[in-house]
Amino acid sequence: MKKVILLTSYILLMILAWSVWQYYRVIDIGDRIVSVTVKQGDSFNKICDKLIDEGIIKHKLIIKIPARLFSVDRKLIPGRYDFGGENSIRSVLKRFEEADFLRVKVTIPEGNTIWETSELLAEKLGLDSAIIHELNSDSVFLNSLQIPYLEGYLFPETYFFKYGLDERTVVEEIVQMFKSQTNSFWITSHTTDLSNEEIIILSSIIESETNNKDERGLVSSVYHNRLKINMKLDADPTVIYGLGGLKRPLYKKDLRENTPYNTYLKKGLPPTPINSPGLASINAALNPDNSSYLYFVADDSGGHLFSRTLSEHNNAIRKIRNNH
Repeated sequence: MKKVILLTSYILLMILAWSVWQYYRVIDIGDRIVSVTVKQGDSFNKICDKLIDEGIIKHKLIIKIPARLFSVDRKLIPGRYDFGGENSIRSVLKRFEEADFLRVKVTIPEGNTIWETSELLAEKLGLDSAIIHELNSDSVFLNSLQIPYLEGYLFPETYFFKYGLDERTVVEEIVQMFKSQTNSFWITSHTTDLSNEEIIILSSIIESETNNKDERGLVSSVYHNRLKINMKLDADPTVIYGLGGLKRPLYKKDLRENTPYNTYLKKGLPPTPINSPGLASINAALNPDNSSYLYFVADDSGGHLFSRTLSEHNNAIRKIRNNH
């Protein structure tokens, strides 16, 4: 009996020693990078199979036991985990425990349309741009975010997203950024009677009209002045948006295209924003400069010439043409 006990103890010690060695054993996968994406609801068993298939670990049981002891298998955080060089079961578990996954830097520029932003998210995060477009008309989803549509509310900013997030989660995070950055705008005094929704529509037009932050207040004043006297906005960017975006110059015939966004044919603001504006344009829409301007035209310096009357405006156009 003593011999049996001693033999059993020896075998158990050998198994324990082998297990500890396997736990700390380093496996070098060289220069290649192996990406293991954990999605919401994935089982730890499935992730282990991926790790073994890629040669990152050798034994499923040796990783599953400590994973269960430390609850790592029940607390998997979705994301993309990249492995390269030397790895051990201990280091792999530590990566999962600390949620040390890849975060992707995504910068949404000011003035991006929903088409451009959805393509950017698809490229950077592997999302489906079509699903993002569908969310733009998903009333239940939009109501949950308390916004009328996504266009205008996909806030331009630099984000660090976990790889593996779904379309809804990414869009929610972007919209929440819009709310956090603009919340103070609505509770401070401003000089316009437009609704919050109308302000975002107007600020998107301002965003498209000028890159010069010093001019945005004047551009805003032109549109505010036109709205007050029920004058058509005649905004080229809204026409371009209504035509699905153009990769060519705007032609005169385009101004006759009857779309909901053609402000040469329809009075008032277009039905939705035409991009997602930055804070400077939103502030300009809320607080236009005090002017009597009704017209403006791009000059040769990257800015605009502003006019009070049609006659002044036509003279400004002739002046610019004569300088060419």
